[in-house]
Amino acid sequence: MKPLSLQSYLFPRAVLHIDGDAFFAACEQARNPSLRGKPVVTGKERGIAASMSYEAKAKGVTRAMPIWEIRKICPNVIYLPSDYETYSLLSRRFYDIVRRFTPDVEEYGIDECFADITGWDKPFQADYVDLALKLQDTLKKELGFTFSIGLAPNKVLAKLGSKWKKPYGFTAIPFTNIKDYLNIPADKIWGIGTQTTAKLNRSGITTAFQFVNAKRDWVKLAFARPIYDLWKELNGEQIMPLFEEEKTEYGSIQKFKTFTPPSRDPAFIFAQLSKNVENACIKLRRYNQATMKAVIILRTQAFDHSVREVLFERPTNLPPEMLPRLHEAFVKMLRLNTLYRATGIVTYDLVPMLIQPDLFQSTKRAEKFQKVYASTDKAAAKYGKHTLFLGTSWQAHQFGAHLNERGDDPKRKHELFLGETKRKRLGIPMLLGEGI
Repeated sequence: MKPLSLQSYLFPRAVLHIDGDAFFAACEQARNPSLRGKPVVTGKERGIAASMSYEAKAKGVTRAMPIWEIRKICPNVIYLPSDYETYSLLSRRFYDIVRRFTPDVEEYGIDECFADITGWDKPFQADYVDLALKLQDTLKKELGFTFSIGLAPNKVLAKLGSKWKKPYGFTAIPFTNIKDYLNIPADKIWGIGTQTTAKLNRSGITTAFQFVNAKRDWVKLAFARPIYDLWKELNGEQIMPLFEEEKTEYGSIQKFKTFTPPSRDPAFIFAQLSKNVENACIKLRRYNQATMKAVIILRTQAFDHSVREVLFERPTNLPPEMLPRLHEAFVKMLRLNTLYRATGIVTYDLVPMLIQPDLFQSTKRAEKFQKVYASTDKAAAKYGKHTLFLGTSWQAHQFGAHLNERGDDPKRKHELFLGETKRKRLGIPMLLGEGI
């Protein structure tokens, strides 16, 4: 075991980023061992690749690649519908295993998390490197698939480490060797997006190494707080907390949904938009927020977008108050005989929900709808989301978002356990053979 003083210097704070390797495809291979070593692709219900096993990636399959192209470059592909229920259950097991090693875990996505193991070297009688490797081995043995792990003094560097070697990679980035890992394009750093990359490039900065060597005052002046914090973490400082504060409100809420095959039926397209509105309003009510503005988005099969802003009479989180105005805009936006493949809504400039009468209307109608939707939300909590929904969303609920793949759902959708319904399910994945 390394001397504690040296370990504390190399990792004044020991943060792990644990990232699943081709997570969805790996879940399928783990529950059905006959798929191991074969090119597996999920996303059949959408007609594109959602996740690919490393065997499929080696054939050139990439995310969002259409099925016809996948089969052209990889004729022996095993193409499966996504079983998100099982993936979520295995994700919970993943988090539970990590929490055996430390209670300080931030769930960052279905297939990744951060974990702070600072101080846990003594209870486990192992230094931080050995502790991370033990966790990695435990995940593989108990779940049947692999994770890559980065160990570093902070979150940004830990995430960089988990991407350094894949699959089943482990990379430790000690405080003394940070710059050895920064000779990469700046946009490979977590948190540096397209706009920040363009701004850096205009200043002659193309690599993470150049960015980290930029003067502090210039970075602080030229960029917003999140990028400045990122720069400090790349320099070894510990800025970002492991746990983000739980949201109590949002600045905007958006819901966007793609459907296949594309449709030119106005009623079906509006039903998809109506369902998005219902979903957005569910979230608004959950946080007791309301909106007076929304943007609706229509996307054609050719990936053209139509966007229009809609104003409401008063702040609302009720679909019946929003949909008449949205339908007026929808009719004006829709191009007849054009194939559409997605709809979306963005609500913004959100405010706390308060029922206030305007100059010409009483509050009785709004109060009545609030009571109706309070009951609707209670029914959803008890029986499942969208137990009750609007007639305008009927086609979206009746036919789903992927008409051409109906009946090709994961087996878990059709083979229910005793007492289950399509909306109320036990936390048990459908297993095929051994492996979990």
